Amino acid sequence: MDRTVPSGAARLLDFIRDTEVGTEDRPGYDVIFGNNQGKLPKPVTSMTVDEVLAAQPSWTKRFRSSATGGYQFMRNTLAGLKTELKLRGSQVMEPDLQDRLGYHLLKRRGYEAFVSGRIDRVEFAKRLAQEWASFPVLAAVQGAHRQLQRGQSYYAGDGLNKALVRPEAIEGLLSEVLDLAQADVLAPIAKPEPEPEEPQPEAVIPTTPTQEPAVSTKPLSPIEQMNKPVQGAIAGTGVGMPVGAAVAILLQSAGWLPAGWGEGIPAIAFGVFMGWITTQLGNFVGAYMARDKRFQAGASQ
Repeated sequence: MDRTVPSGAARLLDFIRDTEVGTEDRPGYDVIFGNNQGKLPKPVTSMTVDEVLAAQPSWTKRFRSSATGGYQFMRNTLAGLKTELKLRGSQVMEPDLQDRLGYHLLKRRGYEAFVSGRIDRVEFAKRLAQEWASFPVLAAVQGAHRQLQRGQSYYAGDGLNKALVRPEAIEGLLSEVLDLAQADVLAPIAKPEPEPEEPQPEAVIPTTPTQEPAVSTKPLSPIEQMNKPVQGAIAGTGVGMPVGAAVAILLQSAGWLPAGWGEGIPAIAFGVFMGWITTQLGNFVGAYMARDKRFQAGASQ
């Protein structure tokens, strides 16, 4: 079966071939009316559409009908399909082409309306019987030649055709077709495999440094460089004077200085002397601070 035919229609077409030509297998696609295919110079499935159309009038004269292939295409039917589907005529009547043509006949007769619920089973069965003479009608109806009863061929009375299937078999078949058509609707649509994505570079996640923050390398300005020794001198004088006075008192108490040097003007003088010493020490420390980057960082903040 051609893959473009949905499963519900494929089941119905298989049944039609089995009923019309006696088999669902490939040899059924070569059958002509009356099983006279053995009298042809080449099989139907090796002939083009135009070759079949050209030969069918002679088959009608010889075998009383032009019905051809797995779906027993009458000449007028095949010519109409060629026009409607814009066939070139050079296509070979191989099985897949016959399946596609058969499916188009089903759609002509209301297949899509039936599976969508717009027409009922009795109406669709009558339309199928109008296309394939071996199918019965499911209710009393006016046929092509006379009033019909349930189970008769639509063409009963023409001397050639009769129903080959019981109406109960058609009812069961159409129920099966509906189930398959419903499954076709509910089946998930196959999606193409996504194209592999190009690998993306791994994102660089910034980490929080655990070391001490880097000190600034910004050089000190001249004023800042002067401030460091001045700061040291001020600190030295402020600390040295009271410390010098205290040391003078201690030295006097210990007898290292004469009486009176630990108080009054001598004590102050000694404190100034000690302040001068500590100032020099402060200048040295301040200069060191001006050169050391750790202290420069404090000045740049």
